[in-house]
Amino acid sequence: MQIKSVMKILGLLLIIFSITIIIPIIVSIIYQDNQAWYFFITLIITLATGLMFWIPAVNYKVELKLRDGFIIVSLIWLILSFFGALPFIMSESLKLSNTNAVFESISGLTTTGSTILNKISGLPESILFYRQFLQWLGGLGIVVLVVAIFPILGSGGMLLYKAEAGSIKKKVTPRITETAKWLWVVYVTLTIFCSTMYFIAGMNIFDSICHSLSTISTGGFSTRNESFGFYDNQWIELVAIFFMIAGSLNFSLHYLALKNKSISPYRNDTETFFFIFLIILLSTLIILYTYNQDGVLRSREIIAHSFNAVSILTSTGFTNSTYNSYLGFVPLILILFSFIGGCAGSTTGGMKTIRVVLLAKNSYRQLKKLIHPNSKIKIKFSNTVISDKTIEIICVFFTMYIFFFLTALLLLMFSGLDFLTSFSAVAAAINNVGAGHGEVLYSCESLSDFNKWILCFIMIIGRLEIFTLLVIFTPDFWKK
Repeated sequence: MQIKSVMKILGLLLIIFSITIIIPIIVSIIYQDNQAWYFFITLIITLATGLMFWIPAVNYKVELKLRDGFIIVSLIWLILSFFGALPFIMSESLKLSNTNAVFESISGLTTTGSTILNKISGLPESILFYRQFLQWLGGLGIVVLVVAIFPILGSGGMLLYKAEAGSIKKKVTPRITETAKWLWVVYVTLTIFCSTMYFIAGMNIFDSICHSLSTISTGGFSTRNESFGFYDNQWIELVAIFFMIAGSLNFSLHYLALKNKSISPYRNDTETFFFIFLIILLSTLIILYTYNQDGVLRSREIIAHSFNAVSILTSTGFTNSTYNSYLGFVPLILILFSFIGGCAGSTTGGMKTIRVVLLAKNSYRQLKKLIHPNSKIKIKFSNTVISDKTIEIICVFFTMYIFFFLTALLLLMFSGLDFLTSFSAVAAAINNVGAGHGEVLYSCESLSDFNKWILCFIMIIGRLEIFTLLVIFTPDFWKK
């Protein structure tokens, strides 16, 4: 392991994160909410720590190996979670324990959206903004931001990019630095458009900016206790639906669409087709079920149910007043669909649509091979033959995903929680979707510290798609 390379990059990551704290400081000064000092202390502590890592290795040439990339990405998500919790710990408006503050920070950075706050409305504006801003930074990934800013990382940038993104983000330009820059250009552009549309639809300027940060990042934090139920506005929900879907599509498609000034990249993408199909399917199932129960089918109800379907499938986790009234079939189907998530290359959680489709195709292939044992059947996706090695990796990923889900579920139930609460809490954590049921319908504040730390670990596992974090715990990783 290249210790100085790891130190240098960790230092850079912390320095960049400390600089971003300037934004909530400005928000605090604008609204005069007496929180600027806490953010300033956070900035100084984070910057000083970053410099402590960076200065001893400043003249060292960065030469990363694959294991260095895994170590850096795993460490930075853990480290940033603790530094990100500092304003929550220090703020007298929140008075959070260390565990609750770290939980809120991890939930933000991983774009999960679960919260331990029972009362959100009325908190200082800078704290509200900071929660949303954490999700926005975590959505595309702080590592991708650093790769975009520092071309000096060279080939090490590609290793970091792959370690954080896994199979999610593909190169859209020959140089990885240019790819990272264009992804952030697209990310910022979508955020600006989303904020503008929210404002036009009826949100005030502060809420429109804050909700755009958590919409494009598919995070789910809100500035209101009732989330989108506070507005009860179909136009705001329609804007949210559009931009939640935008945040759930492969960002390379957004880049290609902007570059070519054409929608053909979306139209020709097989994964996008399946994802839109899943949105229509889930929305239809919920609408038909509720109509069968209530006998009411107005445009307002259709939009409300579609909003919840899109919110959960995209792993965003926004809710409206209709969500709290769901019983029986609907909560279960929403939780199950949350395991699918959005497209590869997006900001969403879950297993990703492409993996689920390839798992289904592989299952069908195995059934056909029972009938024709000697046949050689290839799996295709978007007219591309998928290698057996890729299918094997996806099967292992699925197995590990379910293993961690079931393990965390049993641990929560062992601690005394009921099945519905445990099932929805773990599903919300590993799929980075946030919204839960039972005792965690509104917040996770009532959970024990033991349960919160389990969910923190599961949130990071879900955000890094298991392998990046898990690989550093294997004995072979540490062998020379």
